[in-house]
Amino acid sequence: MNSRHHSALSPFGHPIFRAVWIANLGSQFGGMIQAVGASWMMLSIAASPDMVTLVQAATTLPIVMFALVAGALADSFDRRKVMIAAQVFMLVVSAALAACAYLGLITPWLLLLLTFFIGCGAAFNGPAWQASVAEMVPREDLPSAVALNSMGFNVARSVGPAIGGLIVAAAGAAAAFAVNAITYIGIIFVLGRWRYSAEHRVLPRERLGMAMLAGIRYVAMSPNIKSTLLRGLVFGTGASALIALMPLIARDLIGGDSVTYGLLLGAFGAGAVSGAFSAHRLRQSLSNEMIARCAIVAFAVATTVTAFSSLLLLTMAALLLSGAGWVLVLSTFNVTVQTSAPRWVVGRALSLYQMVIFGGMAGGSWLWGLVTGQSGMAPALLLSAGVLLGGVALGRRFALPQTEELNLDLLRRWQEPEIALSIEPRSGPVVVTIEYRIREEDVLEFLSAMADRKRIRRRDGARRWSLLRDLSEPDLWIERYHSPTWLDYVRQNQRVTQDDAAVWERIHALHLGPEKPRVRRLIERQTATLPAGPAPRELAEPLTDPARLS
Repeated sequence: MNSRHHSALSPFGHPIFRAVWIANLGSQFGGMIQAVGASWMMLSIAASPDMVTLVQAATTLPIVMFALVAGALADSFDRRKVMIAAQVFMLVVSAALAACAYLGLITPWLLLLLTFFIGCGAAFNGPAWQASVAEMVPREDLPSAVALNSMGFNVARSVGPAIGGLIVAAAGAAAAFAVNAITYIGIIFVLGRWRYSAEHRVLPRERLGMAMLAGIRYVAMSPNIKSTLLRGLVFGTGASALIALMPLIARDLIGGDSVTYGLLLGAFGAGAVSGAFSAHRLRQSLSNEMIARCAIVAFAVATTVTAFSSLLLLTMAALLLSGAGWVLVLSTFNVTVQTSAPRWVVGRALSLYQMVIFGGMAGGSWLWGLVTGQSGMAPALLLSAGVLLGGVALGRRFALPQTEELNLDLLRRWQEPEIALSIEPRSGPVVVTIEYRIREEDVLEFLSAMADRKRIRRRDGARRWSLLRDLSEPDLWIERYHSPTWLDYVRQNQRVTQDDAAVWERIHALHLGPEKPRVRRLIERQTATLPAGPAPRELAEPLTDPARLS
């Protein structure tokens, strides 16, 4: 492909991404309009101002509560259908909210409940939408596609509230809710026309609870994702101050009004757009870690300038810089997570990333509100800039990896072995041992390779992994691990990726002898107290029996 096809706008060359992006942008505008309508209506019907702050909490809380469940569903079911179901649910709830508002039936708690339901729909839509981007564009266009998604969200967040304010002023909150309901129709129509071919599943789906645990285990055993989540938590906590305090910045530091606030939001959104367009060019010359460091430093500098500025133009310039940094950091983190997880678990990995980012922002907003109340706005902003710089220093220990060359496609070499005993998929526990012959001079290299093997085995579902050395035959080493059931054993072996194969080959190259390492697959059985006399025929069989090698 020539360079024309590899630019910041190259994802728009793929019709399905272009159509979904446009429809999703309209839906995001609708969400911002709905948020303005909900806040304004709560202000007019609630006796306590605290109820107004709960509107935003009702929207974001479901993302933290249900993101992992949503990620498991996105990995277990057709992602297109998950998105359609979430969008239809939000359409129905938004229409109900508009009807209740129009008929004068709305109460503060009903408003919060319906807003919470809309947030639930967004929570279940998010992981499926983010994970499906890699199915709409080729891998080389994925970073630009993620940046364009971030740009669209920030454009909607910058302009949407102003449009929402005009609609509420002209026709009332019920009209804002109705507009939001209408915006879901476009994305439902586009997704309905997408001829998406979901991967054929050979094995039955994991139960929801087991799928969630598998996602947590994979992330915990993946150094790339784990370090990205840690960096994301620190950045979300530090960056939340500038975003959460922006209305107070407009009123108290600059001495402006709602128009000033709109200008500040617009500057942040314009910076986000510029950051999205510059991301592709920066990735051609800088590493992921360097992009993240520069962008975080830029955000910290912008926060510091804002803390001392009382000039509208200077603050807008700072927010322009912070908006660019915001998109560059989050899109880099998002792409790192997506390209560090194979397709079978990418929805859960993204959901955990989403939980960490939103959790850091929610906790940070609360924290910086407390600091502002105790010490003032400028100290809060300066302290948040210090947290951001601390995240840069953290990069020396937890640097973002370069994941472009990773091949996380499934290896698909493993075949279920023939076995002598008749067992069911739920039979277990299964114990697997693999015997290696290793020269004394190769022991250190073998141990190093087995450390990677241990992480991969446990990441993919193996339990109670151990490495044993025979005292009588020092060159004999035995790898041993458990699987709860035969189905879990099969599922675990089918999760091996192309990159994992390098570890396997490294270990097998150290093994002595013409034969492959000997594999024994055994099933645990409980002993029993038998009556006197000859044992029944069915119990005269061995209690454990190794299966034949595949």
